[in-house]
Amino acid sequence: LLTESGGGLVQAGGSLRLSCAASTQTFSSYDMGWFRQAPGKEREFVAAINWSGGSTFYSHSVKGRFTISRDNRKDTVYLQMNGLEPDDTAVYYCAAGTALSDKADDYDSWGQGTQVTVSS
Repeated sequence: LLTESGGGLVQAGGSLRLSCAASTQTFSSYDMGWFRQAPGKEREFVAAINWSGGSTFYSHSVKGRFTISRDNRKDTVYLQMNGLEPDDTAVYYCAAGTALSDKADDYDSWGQGTQVTVSS
């Protein structure tokens, strides 16, 4: 079970940190990803991190502004979002899988999502 938190309303240029807590003792064996879905749009990849935290990659639209990290002692993955823009408004989902991937189909477990709204 994955549970996201940390979403909210923020002004453009502001920051938020999302957290995703996993209720599993095997969290450290999973690669983790963040995706988002805006109203009327398809779910899109945001960032991913491998099981150890040693490899990360980002979508072009967030690279340089967002940072994904994880703490395997706390079974939690984070998404630090800086320089937020109105186009970042979406429901953000974390996902767990066994491949470091930007494809939603490669992830097996999903959280319920947390809303991020960026006002202009």
